[in-house]
Amino acid sequence: MAYRPALIKEFFRKLDNRQLIRIALFSSCIFLLPGTLPSDALQQTVRDDQGAVFVLGQPPERIISLAPNITEILFALGLGPKVVAVTRFCDYPPEAAGKEKIGGLLDPNLEKIRALRPDLVIAYRGNPLQLIRKMRDLGLPVFALDAGETLDSLALLIARIGQITGQKKRAASLIRSLAAGRAEARSRLKRAVSKPKVFVLLLGAGLWTCGGQGYLNDLLNQAYASNVAAGIEKPWVDYGLEQLVSDDPDIIVLLALGPEEFEKAKERVKADPRLSGLRAVRLGRFVFLDENKTSRFGPRLLEGYAELSRALHPECFSKNQ
Repeated sequence: MAYRPALIKEFFRKLDNRQLIRIALFSSCIFLLPGTLPSDALQQTVRDDQGAVFVLGQPPERIISLAPNITEILFALGLGPKVVAVTRFCDYPPEAAGKEKIGGLLDPNLEKIRALRPDLVIAYRGNPLQLIRKMRDLGLPVFALDAGETLDSLALLIARIGQITGQKKRAASLIRSLAAGRAEARSRLKRAVSKPKVFVLLLGAGLWTCGGQGYLNDLLNQAYASNVAAGIEKPWVDYGLEQLVSDDPDIIVLLALGPEEFEKAKERVKADPRLSGLRAVRLGRFVFLDENKTSRFGPRLLEGYAELSRALHPECFSKNQ
């Protein structure tokens, strides 16, 4: 049909004011519908923990995780079906083990990542900065996260992942659930009669333990225990034998992958003549801490917190309490 300005003018001239107002309102509603807006108008930008600008559009359908804790959070948010690849260290939940592997935290295969056509790649502390920059140079949609100094910051990490994946409500629900479990443990710990001195031992060569800089130190504080290495401002440190003997901890917490490994490690420590004089060794006061749960800054960290609290203060968690 030919465009006829004169006919259009005549049409509007015959309308009364009420009819004109209705047409104007109807037109404005059409233009405000989300489906009618340009795609740019729907997009928002946020900055990741490295300050890089990231564009939020439609929720991602193809996600790649570059760290085990990120993988655990994604699955906890119900995003497992959208996770197309993970690192070779991502073994929880069990479904994660069946996902495509793109390498490790330090050596992911960038060509493989590109070939998988992700619309979101989530990096985490431990992934090399140079690697993240290279991914950005390749045009990969990478979002880098670095939260993880205290138990409180776990909620911030989950919320951020919920934001960039379009799962804010699920993230909020998960945060509330974790907070409730933590509050229950903290309520019971108010009955604790002592605050034991604790030495955390990471199995392997040397006396590696957690210093005062990092969430494991906060985990001990929240479990109403005193970390003997808290004065060292590092996440991890190879502790001195003489200093450990001087500290003489009440309890030795062994980070182990399971009960069997814990028992073997306990026997090795007890058989070490250098440690035989420690109060914890003499009294046989050893506590198991699941390394898999507590070495990853994810939802299961709160399970580890509850288990540690119960082991350090059994009197607070008895059935009659």
